[in-house]
Formats: sequence, C-alpha cells, structure tokens
Amino acid sequence: MNGIVRNNLILMAEDDLDDRLLAQDAFKESGLGTELRFVNDGVELMDYLYKQNKFSGPETAPKPGLIILDLNMPRKDGREALKELKANAELRKIPVVILTTSTAGPDISKVYDLGANSFISKPVAYNSLVGLMRSLADYWFNVVVLPGKA
Repeated sequence: MNGIVRNNLILMAEDDLDDRLLAQDAFKESGLGTELRFVNDGVELMDYLYKQNKFSGPETAPKPGLIILDLNMPRKDGREALKELKANAELRKIPVVILTTSTAGPDISKVYDLGANSFISKPVAYNSLVGLMRSLADYWFNVVVLPGKA
C-alpha cells in the first residue's frame, strides 16, 4: 500500500435507533474490513472527537477515518456539529458525509458551505443502504488519499 496508513473506522452520528440498526446490519452485510461506531447526537460526536466525558478513556475514542453525520438530531444538530468540527484544525481533515432524510436545497448548500465532503439522502431500500455503505467505505478508505495518510 505504498506506506499509506489507513484508519478504517467510521463514526456515525445518528439519533434514530432504527436507522442505527439498519446501518449496522447493512454495514455487516457489506463485508467490509472496517469498524463502525455510533454516537447519539452532535454533543456525543464532539465529546468523542475531543475525548471527553464517557469517551475519555484511551481506547474509547480512536480517531475515525470517516464521519457519517445526520442533520436532524437533538441537543446539537448535524449543522452545529459540522461547523464546530470544521473549525478545529486537527478535526477538519476528517471527511464528513452527511447522510440524512432531508433533500432541501438550503440544507445541501449550508452543509457544503460548512465543509461537508458529501451529501447523501438516506436510501429507502435496505439493499440500497448496503450498497451505499460498501461504496462509502471503499471510496474513503481505498480510493481517496487524505492529508496525513501518506
């Protein structure tokens, strides 16, 4: 792999338990050699990334190679979390994919303005979700070369 170190951990910020379970099942079915972890909302996402509160232990919050972020979450929504994440010099290099039910033009424009790397509407069909999870992991971990990975 030409000396490239890859961090094959996906961190997904999603407050809906059913969506989390579907994503987890789809991820397992995709057969990827990556790890998927979850946080409930933007507050937990930032705690995880800053290694605070319940994520302060040395093994509880390894740095993700990709963040999948829902927009509509309680306490701190995806827009607020994205803005905070991209304002941090260390964290802004982590790619962020917005995966949400929203298809509103203003939401799409806003998250790209805030530094999102991709905006994807949640697929309705389970097989589409499996394919999406496979494509995301393959693209971000096998195709793209990111800063600090070479």
